[in-house]
Amino acid sequence: LHPFWSRALPAGAGYSFGPEEAPFILTVLVGLCLAALLVEVQGQTVSAKVVATLGVLVAMTSVLRFAEVALPGPGGFSPIFAPIILAGYVFGARFGLMMGAFTLLVSALVTGGVGPWLPYQMFAAGWVGLSAGWLGRLIGSWGARRVLITLALFGLAWGLVYGAVMNIYFWPFAVGPADMAWRPGSGLAESLSRYAVFYLATSLWWDAMRGVGTAALLLVLGQPSLRALRRFRDRFQFEAAAGDPFPASSGRGR
Repeated sequence: LHPFWSRALPAGAGYSFGPEEAPFILTVLVGLCLAALLVEVQGQTVSAKVVATLGVLVAMTSVLRFAEVALPGPGGFSPIFAPIILAGYVFGARFGLMMGAFTLLVSALVTGGVGPWLPYQMFAAGWVGLSAGWLGRLIGSWGARRVLITLALFGLAWGLVYGAVMNIYFWPFAVGPADMAWRPGSGLAESLSRYAVFYLATSLWWDAMRGVGTAALLLVLGQPSLRALRRFRDRFQFEAAAGDPFPASSGRGR
């Protein structure tokens, strides 16, 4: 949000917050993710299995991004967002945050996509999984069809929002027509107007393909994927009732 409220700089001064800070941001972000993972390990009795599930899902989703690089789809379509959304929806907001952030980190290492954009991608993808966990709390009791349609609309919306968020990290440095270029001190309303023009001219179609592709994957593969993920979740999270020496793995109380 910094570009939208920044003041005009004195003559001769440069814009002090830019891609050169990316390595520091990346280090902090990875450290925060690892701290969250340690909290997860300490806070659940069977969390080692949940952590293992996170590692497996991150590895599988990273391979999907490798396939995306080998066989690029239309526009900004990427198959990695559907698994992030499904994992966050089933396992919760914290799991979804780590799933999104670590998936972008590992897949960048696999595909050679490491650059100043990576920490911002990790943040944005983490927010995708985080908000999917919130969505799971909100609509968890809905019917299967309604859940699937809602997840598809959620994926469509995040396809657009992800691109809008990611553009901001380089928008202040982009060179282009004056009506869409960033200008410090222009005020919130004018900055939003300039960014809207920039987004419509440069990113809308690209992001729309990402959103439509994610929604399509969720509609086609969402139901069997949800069943499999819920089965893993229920096996890993259960509470034994008093006097029951053989607790069912399908879950009690969680």
